[in-house]
Amino acid sequence: MPSIDTGVCDAQTRRFNEEAAKLGDNVVVLTVSVDLPMAQARWCGAAGVDKVVMLSDYKTNSFGEAYGVLIKELALDMRSIFVIDANDTIQYVEYLSEMTEHPNYEKALEAVKAIS
Repeated sequence: MPSIDTGVCDAQTRRFNEEAAKLGDNVVVLTVSVDLPMAQARWCGAAGVDKVVMLSDYKTNSFGEAYGVLIKELALDMRSIFVIDANDTIQYVEYLSEMTEHPNYEKALEAVKAIS
């Protein structure tokens, strides 16, 4: 996602945090943004988010480059969802063309439930 301090990123992370509590111990929800780790920690503390693991792509943009979601001109990762199984195989992908769009939460959650 682009930045945790934006409305859609905030709502997305809160939603997946709520859902993560229902998905069981075999599911890990990661949120990757280009925010600094201290900004992510501050936001999580203020929002009460404790089920989502926040990762920073700030320094190297390695996640954005590896997954093809880096917007080089803005140094941001585009909003996208990846569901990856226990064998590190991508089972579901959603790329959003607009940063202001919400992902299809239901489809992503269905994909997780199908493999967990």
